[in-house]
Amino acid sequence: MDTEPIDQDSIRAALGVAEEFDAAQEAERRIQFLADYQSASGASGYVLGISGGLDSTVAGRLAGLACARTGGTFTAMRLPYGRQRDESDAADALAFIEPSATVTVDIKPAVDSLHDETAVNDLGPERSDFVKGNVKARQRMVAQYAVAGRLGSLVVGTDHAAEAVMGFFTKYGDGALDVAPLLGLTKGRVRDIGRHLGAPAHLVEKVPTADLEELRPALPDEEAYGVTYQEIDAYLVGEDVGERARGVIETAYRLTAHKRQLPPGP
Repeated sequence: MDTEPIDQDSIRAALGVAEEFDAAQEAERRIQFLADYQSASGASGYVLGISGGLDSTVAGRLAGLACARTGGTFTAMRLPYGRQRDESDAADALAFIEPSATVTVDIKPAVDSLHDETAVNDLGPERSDFVKGNVKARQRMVAQYAVAGRLGSLVVGTDHAAEAVMGFFTKYGDGALDVAPLLGLTKGRVRDIGRHLGAPAHLVEKVPTADLEELRPALPDEEAYGVTYQEIDAYLVGEDVGERARGVIETAYRLTAHKRQLPPGP
């Protein structure tokens, strides 16, 4: 496997984190990028799963505004696993985004069936729960691509630099996408764009969680990381961070290199 340089400047450059940032200018640049990309591709619009979290709220609003410029359609998808605890946040996100259409798919039956049918060994409860969480992420992407295929649309991803540096996404799950409008942004910069766009404050400030594990529901990202988004963002913009935080971030980047590269061949 090709190795990526493991130092602050190289990582920052590889993830496309800009030195300067203006929320209004970046919002406009990313909206126009999405509009131009959709028009050039011949796609009818965009599809994105909306969870009620910051990233999908901001990416969804950017995609919706882009489609308004092109006459395309932005289809929001609700992809709960059974009943979502913070469903009201998802409803607030949809009200803010104002999609052309909303499609809801409960992934629970498909996830449970696949998880049960692939139980080829006894992993123990914690590892089994982790594997099932990845099945959830991948099933959500299957659903998005199924709808996008029917509509002739493209799937929007929510990946940004703060998640990318930690490898905090499911390979071929939320890591599968056609276009990434948040690429190169720190978590704080995603929040700033959200504020500029007028997203509800409780969604902008919401504690980030992937919420994939049933034994640790709504586990905060920062608890899973072992470092804070403030430390990750500081690292990504070239500021000094403590040695412990630097070690955690650079180790995560090294161990998750395979997620950011094409599959290897001979």
